[in-house]
Amino acid sequence: MSVSLKLLFLVTMTAALSFGFMHHAAAGYDFERLHIFLFNLCSGGTIILYFTMQRDEMPKRLMLFYALAFSFAFSAFFKLYIPCIIIALALFGITESVRIKRFGFFPKQFFTTKEPVAVKFHHASLLCLSIGLLISVLAILNHEYYHWLDFEKLSLNTFFLGFSFPSSLITLSVLFAAMKKFGTTRVIYFKTALFWIITVGVIIFFIFILFEAVWLELTISVILFIAVSMVLLVYIKTGYTEQQKSFLTSGIVFLVITAVSGVLYIVIYAANEPSETVRQLTILYHRTLALYGWNISGLAVICRHRDFPIMLHSGKVIALHWLIVAVLAPVGFYIGWVAVVAVAAYALFLYAMFFSKPAAA
Repeated sequence: MSVSLKLLFLVTMTAALSFGFMHHAAAGYDFERLHIFLFNLCSGGTIILYFTMQRDEMPKRLMLFYALAFSFAFSAFFKLYIPCIIIALALFGITESVRIKRFGFFPKQFFTTKEPVAVKFHHASLLCLSIGLLISVLAILNHEYYHWLDFEKLSLNTFFLGFSFPSSLITLSVLFAAMKKFGTTRVIYFKTALFWIITVGVIIFFIFILFEAVWLELTISVILFIAVSMVLLVYIKTGYTEQQKSFLTSGIVFLVITAVSGVLYIVIYAANEPSETVRQLTILYHRTLALYGWNISGLAVICRHRDFPIMLHSGKVIALHWLIVAVLAPVGFYIGWVAVVAVAAYALFLYAMFFSKPAAA
C-alpha cells in the first residue's frame, strides 16, 4: 500500500473518531452520520474493495468509490437525501462490478464446502456492502418520502450503523484465512456452520429489532455470542503463529466483549432499566468496541497484509489500542479534554500500524 493511501486512511479514520466527540465543540448538532460513514463506508468500504482488487496502488475506480462515499457522508449529514440516493446507487454499481469480477454474480461459494470459509466471508462482505447500499436507498425513500413501513426502530441513524457489518465480515475473512488448514470433514463443516450462524444470525437479529421482539433478540444475541466465542477458541488453537496473530486475537476478544455488551443492553432494555445513563453507556461501549476495537483490528491487518512482519512492538501497540477503546473513547464522550487525548492516541496507534517499516527493510 502506497504512503499516500496509508495517509488517506489514517486521516479519514481519525476524523471519524473526532466527529464522535464533536458535540463538545458544537452542541446541538448531530455528527453521528459523519462519525459512522467516514469509518464504515469511506474507510471500511474502500479497504474492502482495495483488498478484493489486490492492487498496490489505488485505481481510478477505487478513488471514485472513496470520493462518492465521502460525498455520501456529508450529504447524509446535511440531510440532502436526493444526492444520497443517487450516490448510493453509484456506489452500489462500483461495488457490484468489483464483486462480480472477483466472485461472479451468484454467491455459489456459500453453498459448497470446497471453498474455504475465508472466501465465504470475503464474498459475504462485498455482498453485504452492496445490499446495504441498495437498502439504504429504500430506507431513505421510506423514512423521508413515502412511509411504506412504520417501524419505530427503523430510523436512518440506526439503519446506517449497519454499514459496520461489511467491515466485520472482511475481518472474519482475514481471521479464517490465518487459520491452519485441516482437511477433516468435521472441521470443515464446523467452520461452515459458524459462517452461516454469524451471517444469517445477524440478519435475523436485525428483523427482530424492527419488530421489537426483545426476547427473540436476546435469544439470537446469545447464540451469536456463543458462535464468536467458538471462533476465538478455534483461532487460538489453529491460527498461524505470526505477528498478525496478536492483533487478530486482540480483535476477536473485542468482538466477544462486543457480543457480551449487546446481550447486556438487551437485558437492560427488557428489564425496563429506568436509568437512561446506564442504557447510553452500555450502547456507547457496544459501538466503540465494535467500530474501533474489532473492526479496526481487521482493517489494519488488511492494509499491511503484504508487509508482515513489521518493525513494531505488538504488545505495546495492542495495549494502547485497548486503552483507547476501553477507557479514553468512552470517557471522552462525556469529558472534552479526554476526547482530545483519545483522538491523539488513536492517531498514534494508526500511525504505528500503517507506517511501521517491514522487518526485512
